Amino acid sequence: QVQLVESGGGLVQAGGSLRLSCAASGSIFSIDAMGWYRQAPGKQRELVARIISGGSTNYADFVKGRFTISRDNAANTVYLQMNSLKLDDTAVYYCNVNARVSSGSYVYYYWGQGTQVTVSS
Repeated sequence: QVQLVESGGGLVQAGGSLRLSCAASGSIFSIDAMGWYRQAPGKQRELVARIISGGSTNYADFVKGRFTISRDNAANTVYLQMNSLKLDDTAVYYCNVNARVSSGSYVYYYWGQGTQVTVSS
């Protein structure tokens, strides 16, 4: 079993910054990818940013130049630095980890509990 613990959400004014963290623990053999998704009220969950084991990243167009995803492989932790926050960034942010629990196992997809980010004017 793999557990994800998220932290760092909160209330911030437009133009401000927040940093999200997500630490994975448990029966982890290896992690293929880690990422952040978000879901605003009445909308579908959408990808924000993703980083794979080799360090390559991809971002949604709406966060390019404002958000940065990074990863501490030794600590199985992924971060999302969010700068120049906008009102539209208000959402619940979910951590996602694609991990193997043993050599040769399938890749399993795990989700965090979500952390609220609210951007005010």
